Amino acid sequence: MSNAPQKRPSELRRDIKRRGMLFVLSSPSGAGKSTISLRLLQDDDDVVLSVSVTTRPPRPGEVDGKDYHFIDIPRFEEMKAANDLLEHARVFDNYYGTPKGPVNDQLTSGKDVLFDIDWQGTQQVEAQAASDLVRVFILPPSLRELERRLKSRAQDSDEVVAGRMAKASDEMSHCAEYDYVVINDDLEETLASVKAILTAERLRRQRQPGINDFVSALRSEATAHSNG
Repeated sequence: MSNAPQKRPSELRRDIKRRGMLFVLSSPSGAGKSTISLRLLQDDDDVVLSVSVTTRPPRPGEVDGKDYHFIDIPRFEEMKAANDLLEHARVFDNYYGTPKGPVNDQLTSGKDVLFDIDWQGTQQVEAQAASDLVRVFILPPSLRELERRLKSRAQDSDEVVAGRMAKASDEMSHCAEYDYVVINDDLEETLASVKAILTAERLRRQRQPGINDFVSALRSEATAHSNG
């Protein structure tokens, strides 16, 4: 039996290092998840963006390691075969994926890793890391408003907007697979709701390694006090 002095609760409290989470935001195109993601990254230093690998060439202004890790197809296939990707997808003729290693390093250091992915990618992440996963689905207040937002971006042709609207119904049918659903009627209110979800999830017992030792020390102090 060890004679080492037991740590006091005040000392153990410093040892409670939070484990980060995989924080997924999904929505139909135009519902606001990209804007919400950007605000979260700006407002919270403990939220970091997952940096994907991709086989497509860099676009003007993109930086390797910041926007994406740009790799060739053989390297992508190697990573997929070695199960080194949390999720992956083919978009047109290019491949995208999330490397496990950097994500796990961030979680261990207490950072929350933000994912801007669709329901299919979310299912892949759940299959490999369900205990770390928190899923939030962002809904538009109406289809009319969704269409207005898509058109107001002035980035896509009418044909592309129509395609995105047609796809929205299928995407929204998967919101029941998510832990939280937020209707983005007002950006600031939606952002406050998403931040509240982050705060609550950070307090989950399983994300606070060391909490059991802290509670044990509190109980020991309580016993000593009552016997004193």
